Amino acid sequence: MSPVLSEILRSGFTINSSLRRRTHLVQSLSVVFLYCGNSSQIGSEEDLMDLKKRKRMQSNRESARKSRMRKQKHLDDLTDQINQMKKDNAQILATINMTTPQYVKVEAENSVLRAQMSELNQRLDYLNEIINLMSYNSTTTSNNHCMSGGGVFEFDYHHDLMNNPWSAAAEMLQY
Repeated sequence: MSPVLSEILRSGFTINSSLRRRTHLVQSLSVVFLYCGNSSQIGSEEDLMDLKKRKRMQSNRESARKSRMRKQKHLDDLTDQINQMKKDNAQILATINMTTPQYVKVEAENSVLRAQMSELNQRLDYLNEIINLMSYNSTTTSNNHCMSGGGVFEFDYHHDLMNNPWSAAAEMLQY
């Protein structure tokens, strides 16, 4: 092969261009030049196979380089995501650490309020009982007897409550 042809072929394979078309154009021109040139300069079909092999190797190198670049970009993106998630987790943990004591405090206050509500409900029940007894007392006879279903009920247990209901209510409120 002539030195000029070898130089053209070599330069076609070593063009470092980001545009693949330009590289293919130079390589294609090199192949055309080989066919159009003097057939005595082309040694054999081996030179053509060698040329195709070099083109394939160059193409494979370029594909591998692009693949490595894509892989590195993906790795960088994943690293950025990890860092962002770590930052988000730290912020969430800080928020949890701030709200947990507040939650415990509110829960204790709720427990106290539930106990107070239970006590007040019990007092309300006692007061309602007093009111019911007072209203019943006004409808009963003076000897505190009542006829119901043929029987007589006596209110000896609530005698003090009926005679002086306000003092009984005051005693209950002291609790």
